Amino acid sequence: MVSTDHLCMRCMREIGEAKICPHCGYHVDSVQIPPYLPVRTLVANRYLVGTLLEYNSEGATYIGWDMTEKKAVKIREFIPDTITVRDEATLQVRVMQGQERTFGELRQSFNELWTKLARLKGLSALISVNAVAEDHGTSYAIYDHFEGISLRDFLLRSKTGYLPWERAQQLLMPILSTLGTLHSSGIIHRGISPSTLVIAGDGKIKITGFCIGAARTARSELSSQLFDGYAAIEQYGFNGQQGTWTDIYAFGAVLYRTLIGSDPISARERIQNDRLMVPGKFAEALPAYVINGLVNALQILPEDRTRTVEQLRAELSASPVATAVSGQYQQSTPAAHTPAGSTRAAKPKKPVRGGAVVFLTTLLSLLLGLGIFVLLSFTVFKDKYSFSFLDNTAQTTDAAQAETVKVPDFVTRSYYDVISNPVFKNNFQFVQEFVYDDEVSVGYIVRQSVDPDTDVPQGTVITLYVSNGKESLLLPNVEGKNAEEAEKELTDLGFKVTKTEAVDQSAPNNTVLKMSPLANQSYDRGTIVILQINTLPAQTTAAQEDEDETTRRSRSYDDEEDEEEEEEETTTSRSRYEYTYTYNPGGDDEN
Repeated sequence: MVSTDHLCMRCMREIGEAKICPHCGYHVDSVQIPPYLPVRTLVANRYLVGTLLEYNSEGATYIGWDMTEKKAVKIREFIPDTITVRDEATLQVRVMQGQERTFGELRQSFNELWTKLARLKGLSALISVNAVAEDHGTSYAIYDHFEGISLRDFLLRSKTGYLPWERAQQLLMPILSTLGTLHSSGIIHRGISPSTLVIAGDGKIKITGFCIGAARTARSELSSQLFDGYAAIEQYGFNGQQGTWTDIYAFGAVLYRTLIGSDPISARERIQNDRLMVPGKFAEALPAYVINGLVNALQILPEDRTRTVEQLRAELSASPVATAVSGQYQQSTPAAHTPAGSTRAAKPKKPVRGGAVVFLTTLLSLLLGLGIFVLLSFTVFKDKYSFSFLDNTAQTTDAAQAETVKVPDFVTRSYYDVISNPVFKNNFQFVQEFVYDDEVSVGYIVRQSVDPDTDVPQGTVITLYVSNGKESLLLPNVEGKNAEEAEKELTDLGFKVTKTEAVDQSAPNNTVLKMSPLANQSYDRGTIVILQINTLPAQTTAAQEDEDETTRRSRSYDDEEDEEEEEEETTTSRSRYEYTYTYNPGGDDEN
């Protein structure tokens, strides 16, 4: 029987009487930040609240414990921060004056969303929602807790930062199937991203991060939480209705990140200057139908975009239906040098009829005859005819190959601008490699493999190292650790550390009580981490106290002796004085 008194409130494992969890390092006396529910608060008389996991403008997610089922769960609390406050004494959620109607409408949307999700229990790529409850003046959604890693962290930890199509297809296609079911039930996620897709311990991926539409739309009643690069343009408040195509854009962006290894350019930037592209080395490795499906899913304008999950799934599987709908893949412009936001699959060509058939037949006959002539010229009639024009052509080719060109300075230029330049394309072959850089913007060149102003043969291969932005690091949990060890661990990883002091008599001295930002999430290299260090006042030991007491008594005894000596001296002096005064009165009797 599991006793909740012995549960760690961060990982929900039994820790007995220990103050610090041996599994996750959580200290049992840690305090939850307001206005969120304190640790061990009871919701609906059944669910025990643990530590805060994440929060946004819509609400907060805690780890929890189902006291009936005896298992770990996650608890999503509806507490919109722009229109509510919490009464610290009663823990009730209070609605700000004049916001009652807005709160009621948003809360209803919250309840409807999670109620629909509860009815879809059993989908392989969907979290398992158990209940929707009410307490503390608001609503709660309860769903199963599972250990996992976000797709973002999974890709960052991989050797290359991306996956081949075969692996990506196996991992992500279940997401499409689940999205189709969600859409049929009237649910639009609006937040599909590598951060909200979590790979569970069994290797299967699940959709998390559900929120009401107002939390994922700019200029709404709530502060929006949009995942830049994955949010569609209609979510930023531009004209355009949201729908299934909104999730299609997000899924396309996730697929792009998984296959290419970098985040897509934000839709807000693309609407002004669309520079999204499929780099050359990936375009050569990916099937043409995958690029076509990716291009159609990432169209900026909703009306140009793939509309349904079924259509996208068909395009990514190269089914005959998809080919008939999308038409022949565009061949005139290589996908490696074409912005994905502007390239569309070409329409099917019309059948050729009438005189055109005669023309094509004649042309093919002429080409066939020319081919036979050339073949005979090099074999049967090799010695009869002189082919000086062929020799001249060969000499011209050799001369061209012998030409050298000067390498320009590509650093700080846009990679797309470089590979789109016809002069550069004619003189060099480019290979792209992504690198992390704190200063150079994503998509711009950091360095090049051949120095500028170097004379090289035409066609030389040059590697361009393109910025992938700041490197993201997983922030470990150091609460409960020694302050110096925690600081060294974080600085070695690439974080910057700032320390503050606090006093907690229940925790060891010089240990980390709290840390900010939240642990077990990814942040840019160089992010400042604030550590709250337990600084207990100096205390004397029992031996010191005994020594002090002995010294005090010794000093007191010495003081008493000094006083007695002084009194004795005073008495003696006084006696002598009296003796002199009595027996030496100065008279003449003795004489």
